[in-house]
Amino acid sequence: MAIVEVALVPLGTKETSVSKYVAEAEKILKDEGLKYKLNPMGTVIEADCDKAFAAIRKMQESVFSKGADRVYTVIKIDDRRDKKASMEQKIKSVEDKL
Repeated sequence: MAIVEVALVPLGTKETSVSKYVAEAEKILKDEGLKYKLNPMGTVIEADCDKAFAAIRKMQESVFSKGADRVYTVIKIDDRRDKKASMEQKIKSVEDKL
């Protein structure tokens, strides 16, 4: 299971607000049944890499379908294989050390 963070940046929209594009992309994750968490700068997905990549591709297309002329996508991946990891576990590990 990987932890993947994605940020989709619509360009060529002639407006500065991006919330309608983000909302459309978030619907994809809900429809795919993936575990995810929206944050102020992107979305973190907890899923198998193949499922996450497939969902991200659909998310990108959803932004185009809302009228963006260009989409800049940033993806970060933490694919740990030595032990099970989750979004909550990663946060708890840091908080326990504070």
